[in-house]
Amino acid sequence: MKKTIVAATVALSTFGFLGVWLYEPGPLGSETVAVAAPAPSTVSSSDGGASEGAERTIDGSVESNRYGTVQVRLVISAEDRISEVRLLRQPTSGRGVDAIPVLQEETLTAQSADIDTVSGATSTSESYVKSLQAALDAR
Repeated sequence: MKKTIVAATVALSTFGFLGVWLYEPGPLGSETVAVAAPAPSTVSSSDGGASEGAERTIDGSVESNRYGTVQVRLVISAEDRISEVRLLRQPTSGRGVDAIPVLQEETLTAQSADIDTVSGATSTSESYVKSLQAALDAR
C-alpha cells in the first residue's frame, strides 16, 4: 500500500512539473485575434477609380505573431509616393503599441519597406514590414 502511494505521488509530481516546465505564457494584457484567412491585398481609389493619378489606398496582408496582428493600409499620392500609413489591425498592448508610430515615420521617410525593426518589438516590427511589403507589391 505504501509503495502505491509513493508511486502515485511521484507520477503526479512528475506530470505537474512537466506541465509547469512546458507552459509558455503570452504577454500580459494581450488580446487574441482570430483570423480566418489572410485578407488579400486590395487596391482602391479614393474617387472610385474615375481618374488616373488620383490618391489611392492599398491594404497590406494580415500578419500575426504571438503579440498580436498587424495590417497596414497605405495612402499613395498622385505622385506615387506614400503619403500616409494607417493601421487596420495593430497590437493593443505591450511594446508593439509604442513601436507603431516609429515604424510609420520610418516608412514615410524611406518610402519603402527597407526600414529597421524597433528594439524590443521585433515580432511586431517584422509583421509590420511583411504587411507593408505586401501593400507595396500590390502597388
